[in-house]
Amino acid sequence: MSGVEIRDDRAAGRLEAVAGGEVVGRIEYFVLDSPARALVPVHTIVEPAHEGKGIAGALARELYALAGREGVAVAPLCPYVVSWAERHPDEAPAADPALVAAAKERVRR
Repeated sequence: MSGVEIRDDRAAGRLEAVAGGEVVGRIEYFVLDSPARALVPVHTIVEPAHEGKGIAGALARELYALAGREGVAVAPLCPYVVSWAERHPDEAPAADPALVAAAKERVRR
């Protein structure tokens, strides 16, 4: 996955993987403020020409690292991120069920 830069576009709610000046993958997320602050990934996309190169995993890893640097939790709703977190419990602390429920409620509204 060399040559790929991951950047956070918080205003747009995207963690982006950029290669050659082009966005080749992203995790779309929002910030939950209550009952506690959390990053909530809702969708992971990798452009077809870049699939199978570890981009989605690198995005998930960076999302958890970003949350760790900010001292907030991750409450994943995105099936890919949920699956990635289950495979990497050392890097992805389990989400508080109350945070996940609050995130689902926000999406539902």
